[in-house]
Amino acid sequence: MHPHITVITLAVQDLNAAYHFYHHGLGLASQGIIGTEFEYGAVAFFDLQQGLKLALWPQNSLSHDTGLVATAFCSTQMSLGHNVASPAEVDQLMQQAIQAGAKAIKPAQHTFYGGYAGYFQDLDGHLWEITYNPQFD
Repeated sequence: MHPHITVITLAVQDLNAAYHFYHHGLGLASQGIIGTEFEYGAVAFFDLQQGLKLALWPQNSLSHDTGLVATAFCSTQMSLGHNVASPAEVDQLMQQAIQAGAKAIKPAQHTFYGGYAGYFQDLDGHLWEITYNPQFD
């Protein structure tokens, strides 16, 4: 079986605030919040690249759907990497995220692999790395 990941879902505390951060703050394309007619259905999808979407779903909805109890969140359990075309784009996107309410974790700087990267946390503490990796050119 060849893996085909199509959706990355982030659990959020405030769907409206998270939607605003990702759509207006980071400029990700979305059709808006949908599924509000269902008790646990409200969700927002963002187009990332062909065949891949980012979903924001309230924590209580994800907990209800899976049957799992929400537990303490640790930001270093995973990170999402967003590769851009230049160090200048790293700086631009980091600044854009911070202006939209993100928490700067590690300022953008040159990396051991010859790239340039920085980290921020979104409104719910999800860790994002904005990076320029010359190996991806």
